[in-house]
Amino acid sequence: MRRLGSTRRTARSVRTGGRGGGRAVIAGAVCAAALAALTAAPAQARHRPPHWEVKATGVSEARFRGLAAVSRHTAWVAGSRGTVLRTTDGGDTWRNVSPPGAGELEFRDVEAFDARRAVVLAIGEGEASRVYRTDDGGATWTESFRNTDARAFYDCLTFFDSRHGLAMSDPVDGRFRILSTGDGGRSWKVLPSRGMPAAQDGEAGFAASGQCLVASGPKDVWLATGGAARARVLHSADRGLTWTASDAPIPAGDPARGVFALAFRDRLHGLAVGGDFRPDQSSPRSAARTSDGGRAWRPAGGPPPAYRSGVAWLPHSRTAALAVGPTGTDLTTDGGTTWRTVDPGSYDTVDCTPDLGCWAAGERGRVARLEL
Repeated sequence: MRRLGSTRRTARSVRTGGRGGGRAVIAGAVCAAALAALTAAPAQARHRPPHWEVKATGVSEARFRGLAAVSRHTAWVAGSRGTVLRTTDGGDTWRNVSPPGAGELEFRDVEAFDARRAVVLAIGEGEASRVYRTDDGGATWTESFRNTDARAFYDCLTFFDSRHGLAMSDPVDGRFRILSTGDGGRSWKVLPSRGMPAAQDGEAGFAASGQCLVASGPKDVWLATGGAARARVLHSADRGLTWTASDAPIPAGDPARGVFALAFRDRLHGLAVGGDFRPDQSSPRSAARTSDGGRAWRPAGGPPPAYRSGVAWLPHSRTAALAVGPTGTDLTTDGGTTWRTVDPGSYDTVDCTPDLGCWAAGERGRVARLEL
C-alpha cells in the first residue's frame, strides 16, 4: 500500500536434537532472568540490563523493514535499493546477498527457514511486486512470482511451515487479494476471493515491517489494515480460504493511520501496534491486545507513547513483548496491557527466536541484537 514517505511469523528451523526439552527449560530460565533485569530499577540491577547492541552492517543507505531472525547467530534483513543481507555469526559480519538486478526494488519482507533458505518480497504497483527465493544462502536467487495486475500492490508475506505460505495484496475489485504457495515459495497462485469480506473504502495494508500478515500454527493467519474509517484485523483459520474481520481500537480514518504490525504467541493471544506514521502527528492509542484469536480487541491501558511499526513476543514468556518504531522500543510485561519505553533508538521491525535471539532493524542500515 504505502511507501511511508518513500514507505511474521517467520518460519524457522531451530534444531535442538534429543535435548530439545532440556534446552527449552534452560532458555526459559535465562529469559526469565533477562526479563527480571529488563524490568528492574537501575539501582537494583547488578549488571547492565538487556539492551540493543547495534551491529555494523557496512550498509548505510538502505532501510531494512524486512527481518527474519533464525537464531541468535543467523538473521536476514531486506530493504530499500533491493538490498538483502545475511549474518551467521551473530551480526559480527554481514554478507550482501542481494538478488542481481534488484537495485530498483523495495524489499519489505523476508521469511527465512534457516541460514540457506529464504523468501523475499518486493512491494509496489504492478510488476514492482515480486517474490524471490534462495536455497543457497543468497548465492543465487529465483524469481518465483511477478505481479502482472496493475491494480495489485503486495505488502507482506508469511509462512505456516517450510512449505505453506501466503502473501497479501491491497484490495483488488473490493477485496484483499491473497497469494498462496505450497512448495516453500517456489510457485504461487491467487486464491479465490469469495471467502474474503468486502474492503472498506480506502482500506489497505502497510508495508512497514513485514508484519501486516502473520501466522501462528499450521492454519491460522491474521491480516492488519488501516487507511479506512476503521482499523481492522482479518483472521483466517484455513490458510487464507475464508476470513472474518474485527475492528481494532487503533485510530484510522486517514491513509497514514491504522494497524501496522501483529504478533501472535499462539492462536489465541495476539498484539497489534500502529498509529499514525507521520512524525508530526500523535498516536495516543497505538496498541491493542486479544485473547480470543482476534475476534475482539482491547486497547492497551498504557500504550506506547508514539507510532509503532513492529512487535514481537519475547521467547518463553506468556506476558512479555517488544514494540519498535522510529522513536524507540517499548516493553510490556503484562501481555500488552501497559508498555514502557526502554530504548530511544529508531527501528522499524523486530523478531525473536526460541534461543533468545531477538533482532531489530531499521533506517540507515541499522540492525541490532538484544544482548543479555
